[in-house]
Amino acid sequence: MQAMKESILSTHALSKRYGQRTVVDQLELQVDRGEVFGFLGPNGAGKTTTIRMALGLVEPTAGSVELFGSDVRTHGAQVLPRVGALVESPALYGYMSGRDNLRAVGRVLGGISESRMDEVLEVIHLRGRDGDRVNTYSLGMKQRLGLGLAMLNDPDLYILDEPANGLDPAGIAEIRDLLRELAAQGRTVFISSHVLSEIQQICDRVAIIQEGRLVTLSTVAQLTESGGEFIVIVERPEAALALVRTQPWGQKARLEDLQLVVPSPSGRGRDLVQFLAGHGHWPDVIRERQQSLEEIFLDLTGREAR
Repeated sequence: MQAMKESILSTHALSKRYGQRTVVDQLELQVDRGEVFGFLGPNGAGKTTTIRMALGLVEPTAGSVELFGSDVRTHGAQVLPRVGALVESPALYGYMSGRDNLRAVGRVLGGISESRMDEVLEVIHLRGRDGDRVNTYSLGMKQRLGLGLAMLNDPDLYILDEPANGLDPAGIAEIRDLLRELAAQGRTVFISSHVLSEIQQICDRVAIIQEGRLVTLSTVAQLTESGGEFIVIVERPEAALALVRTQPWGQKARLEDLQLVVPSPSGRGRDLVQFLAGHGHWPDVIRERQQSLEEIFLDLTGREAR
């Protein structure tokens, strides 16, 4: 029998209105232990408002948010210490050193040792710069320090809003590896980001919202599956395209970078090969077409990914 999944973060008919404007509308989510969950939407879709309600920073107009099975509004003091959060730009003291920023937050949290700070500084690659004032840090260094603040109390749940902001490609890759490692240790990561290529690589499931409403919630694998299309490389792609478009099943065939993108008459690649070869177009390469998460996002929202 399959073990029941443990819900770490869930929303129930969660709504937030400011006057006549509805920012979050009847949102239903469930995030399970040990998964990396992507939370996506265009600018103004309600992502940050949802995150602030999850952290008890904004009061819902209706509905509720539960962390570890308890309502944030009534049990925030018990559940929020188990959460590490990075929301928008981290609040840092620029005149203090990186280590002193960790110490300041550590005093508020209580029980944070210098050795724990050393561990965090090692993970976020700021050892050797921890004595420098934060106002001398680059944007990427500040973002890594903000993530370090979220890690201090070794939380069970990470809620991260644009954690890759300001990072170079190497830094983004480091964050990706770190988040997957945290999930492997049984931590749960709830991440909002506009870097959709990274979301596609690290997330187990994603939710896409628009105008405060849930558009889709699915595994990344299900969202990006081919949908029955194949990429075919042939010697004469224009002629092959013209041939395929004579068939009822080939009306949506097209060329992308001189590669034929086409469905199969039966949904199977071998039947497509048979059809093309039977008309003198022997494929050099054929593979299922995987849509990128960015393509799917734009199809669903018709807008930019921020």
